[in-house]
Amino acid sequence: MNPQQRRQVLEQMLAESPDDLELRYSLAMEDVSGGDLEAAIKGFRELTILGPEKSYVPAFLMAAQSLQKLNRISEAMVVLRDGVKAAQTQNNQHALGEMQGMLDMLE
Repeated sequence: MNPQQRRQVLEQMLAESPDDLELRYSLAMEDVSGGDLEAAIKGFRELTILGPEKSYVPAFLMAAQSLQKLNRISEAMVVLRDGVKAAQTQNNQHALGEMQGMLDMLE
């Protein structure tokens, strides 16, 4: 399946299940793969504004990495700080470690 077909399948699945956070994350990852970092950041941010209890924690790290690639370091750091809080709230130690590591590197 080529990237365009994969994107179409994801979009169809998302149309049927618009609240599926993993599908929304997968669509943003397709944007990363396709080099559209602005679209990816937008998609990831939509997954991070749901509050610390409901946000899709991996989206924080991916948003920060995409922002870093665009040399938007201060924005990436804000996203990472929010992601650390969300990871702590959700007791996601793996994501917490990755985000704290990236944050330490950027500071």
